Amino acid sequence: MTPATTTEATSPDGSLTARVDAADWGALTDEVNEYGSALTGPLLTSGRCREIAALYDDAERFRTTVDMARHRFGSGQYRYFTHDLPDAVRELREAFYPHLLPIARDWAAKLGRSAPWPDDLGRWLATCHRAGQAKSAQILLRYGAGDWNALHRDVFGEMVFPLQVVIGLDAPGVDFTGGEFLMTEQRPRAQSRGSSATLPQGHALVFTTRDRPVASRRGWSVGPMRHGVSTVRSGVRRTLGLVFHEAS
Repeated sequence: MTPATTTEATSPDGSLTARVDAADWGALTDEVNEYGSALTGPLLTSGRCREIAALYDDAERFRTTVDMARHRFGSGQYRYFTHDLPDAVRELREAFYPHLLPIARDWAAKLGRSAPWPDDLGRWLATCHRAGQAKSAQILLRYGAGDWNALHRDVFGEMVFPLQVVIGLDAPGVDFTGGEFLMTEQRPRAQSRGSSATLPQGHALVFTTRDRPVASRRGWSVGPMRHGVSTVRSGVRRTLGLVFHEAS
């Protein structure tokens, strides 16, 4: 998977919003439509990645910690932030939303579904809260050697945004080996198709939350998709997950 380039993404100057805005969203949109996922160019410097990864040890920033082995989700650990998000996490989430929104609305139209997402992320989150989904779903994940994540879909209730983002915080081949991001697509009347992507440090992967429209003889069909992480062979792999709906 070839990353879409981002202008001056590694510069210490400029806001995170500007870096997200500078990505080639035409190319990213085409790739997400074709494969269900797309890798950006670099958005975060290595220093910013280390700062975000270090938040994992500040337990007061998180509402809960999940041991994946205990719940048979795989092996490893992740933590959900409270609503008092770190500035970088909040800015990245707000920066991605307007770029993902046209894709979400296009998919809804193709599948004959409602598109309840307003232009403003805050209004959409308020809708989630009124529907009983009021918990933060922003997440830091940490995998050590031997850890992995089972194939799954991140759906926390009836209020769902069809795309989400994961950002690599460690360098593959340097800080860890293995740990590829995995996706499977259930195709109509055919066997499932799989794909994998190595997530470079500071890059983001936009991917399908639940399903996506797939062209068929009758128009558009629902293509269910799942994602996970292959076994980490060595080192530590940490990522930031940006989810655009709340949890119940």
